[in-house]
Amino acid sequence: MATAPCLPSISSPTFRKPTTSIEPINPLSRLPTTLAPTNPFRNKFVSLSIARKSPRSPFRVRAVAAPAEGIAVFDEMVAGTQRKYYLLGGKGGVGKTSCAASLAVKFANNGHPTLVVSTDPAHSLSDSFAQDLTGGVLIRVEGPDYPLFALEINPEKAREEFRSASQTNGGTGVKDFMDGMGLGMLVEQLGELKLGELLDTPPPGLDEAIAISKVMQFLESPEYSMFTRIIFDTAPTGHTLRLLSLPDFLDASIGKILKLKQKISSATSAIKSVFGQEENKQQDAANKLERLRERMVKVRELFRDTDSTEFVIVTIPTVMAISESSRLRASLKKENVPVKRLIVNQILPPSASDCKFCTMKRKDQMRALDMIQNDPELSGLNLIQAPLVDVEIRGVPALKFMGDIIWK
Repeated sequence: MATAPCLPSISSPTFRKPTTSIEPINPLSRLPTTLAPTNPFRNKFVSLSIARKSPRSPFRVRAVAAPAEGIAVFDEMVAGTQRKYYLLGGKGGVGKTSCAASLAVKFANNGHPTLVVSTDPAHSLSDSFAQDLTGGVLIRVEGPDYPLFALEINPEKAREEFRSASQTNGGTGVKDFMDGMGLGMLVEQLGELKLGELLDTPPPGLDEAIAISKVMQFLESPEYSMFTRIIFDTAPTGHTLRLLSLPDFLDASIGKILKLKQKISSATSAIKSVFGQEENKQQDAANKLERLRERMVKVRELFRDTDSTEFVIVTIPTVMAISESSRLRASLKKENVPVKRLIVNQILPPSASDCKFCTMKRKDQMRALDMIQNDPELSGLNLIQAPLVDVEIRGVPALKFMGDIIWK
């Protein structure tokens, strides 16, 4: 008779049916009226009460697969009320969302009003919290002691806004944009080349640009001022690196455009007449670009600020995942993004009665963990070993359980 894989169980009746429901929740039925998704920032959002709720029954498990190892130093992460940003990223399928969501719950239960943002086009925050968080608006997560809100950035909604903006006034949106740049006559002369149709198509990297715009909102908008911890559940590695490098790219691009504008503005009156723009309109466009460039500089400084920002790499104990994590760490170092911690997720715990499958699997995992110790990019990071469990981590009680294991 075949022997079933001997994964330790964390199952118990209290886990299967906790006293706090982890079924999907209709947010409209529980949200305060001033925080309805249709207008999440109306009225006095920043005055939202954050009084601690009465303690609930603890979430109990019969057995824990294995303790997290290494140095998590959650006391350091939770200390202070100054706003801090945490970005969790890595290879697809390693458990970034579960780790990000569990960290958000941990912060909220330790007195920090927290916001968790998914920049992954394939969102799974709703699945992780067992609550409908779709729609691209701020929604309160039910369960934690202090306010915890989640936001899934909606790229498709932003693409529609991009298309509608470019088609304003019967398709003149692109011309209006170029008019602001002082190039309206040029668009008319090139109309036969269908330049408008070209620009009406959302460009590559729009998802990352949208995420950047949200970061800028967090920096500047008073509606977000209550949050002392903001966590980003990022897309897989390639998207994340584009997100982190975009401020540099836009800063350089806008700088070149501004230099070009300056040259055009200082040209002869004959050249100015070709573009047919008044000086004040050209200056207004230049001022807007300069303000955008300044905001990009702020975002770039935020990503590189060792006091307020930390990137946490999440991986699993396989050779392929560790190799990609090493490349990610090297790229983050090149971008000067601070990294302190490496989470190795889904580690098989020790067992006194291993089956053949578990024995072989554990050997492979030990080989991958040895790679970390010998890798020049990863060996210096604080290592957190998170166990493989036999059920899905879904809902706030389960995320609290996971957070207590990982974030010590």
